[in-house]
Amino acid sequence: MPAPLDIDQLKTFAAIVDAGSFTRAADSVHKTQSAVSMQMRRLEERIGKPLFVKDGRTNRLTEDGEKLIIYARRMLRLNEETLAAFDENRLEGLLRIGTPDDYADRFLPEIIARFAKSNPNVELYIVCESSNDLGEKMARGELDIALVTHNPRVRQSEVVRTEPLHWVSSANHTAHETTPLPLAVGRRNCQWRQLACAALDSVDRDYQILFTSWSSTVVASAVLAGLAVSLLPEAALRPGMRILSPADGFPPLAPAQIGIMRRPGVPASLMNAISQHISASLDNITPMPLAAMEESDQGFVQMRPRQRNGHLMPGW
Repeated sequence: MPAPLDIDQLKTFAAIVDAGSFTRAADSVHKTQSAVSMQMRRLEERIGKPLFVKDGRTNRLTEDGEKLIIYARRMLRLNEETLAAFDENRLEGLLRIGTPDDYADRFLPEIIARFAKSNPNVELYIVCESSNDLGEKMARGELDIALVTHNPRVRQSEVVRTEPLHWVSSANHTAHETTPLPLAVGRRNCQWRQLACAALDSVDRDYQILFTSWSSTVVASAVLAGLAVSLLPEAALRPGMRILSPADGFPPLAPAQIGIMRRPGVPASLMNAISQHISASLDNITPMPLAAMEESDQGFVQMRPRQRNGHLMPGW
């Protein structure tokens, strides 16, 4: 019977793919670079296929390496779930999480998938409301942790992600050329609504608020239908949207910041676990540079993941 694959080698292999280099992977798995290289040589010997190939100064995955990383991640997840099932010290209880619906749509699937697999006995109670409402719920002790738009003038939060904020319109309509400019934004105390109005006032651009909603789906629908212009963080851009620049008469915007609010008194083990999963999940979503936004013949925005330096992308 063939010898089984070594879980530690697979863990190191996945770390190299995630970190983008042997050197950074060595730091994340707490090994020397020579130890990491040795593990990969042994893994290649066990598989019987080369997993990396030199590409200038970097290494990239071979076709067999791309195939292996899929199986490696499955095995690592199953290994974690198996150990968690027999861990007498595994986390239990209820964790109340708050997030606006646009953050929930973009970030929550990755966060809860990571956390639930590692902590299957923790019940997650999730509330989707505006950042202002979530801040008030945190103050009343109704939530344990909240992912909010960072606004130090209103509430205290720890910034965990920063990304560009863009004016957006439909790629197939000309709402952005209309006077007064039709806007789709949040309610009156929405930070981004206030930012949009202040920015347009600064360039004496006439505007009219036609759609008001806390729902990011409603705002995006108004934009895609060509009925209004709005502003969105880069990770929320959708196919069919066009980024508007100063050349279109739209002033630049300050970047959007996402923060975490934590309720004092939550068991440190639970708080540390969810905080780590949130940070890891947000790190996996890389802001997209403007150079990566391309318009196709149909006018739709094409979105490509930004590659971090040295990152090994399957099929790249």
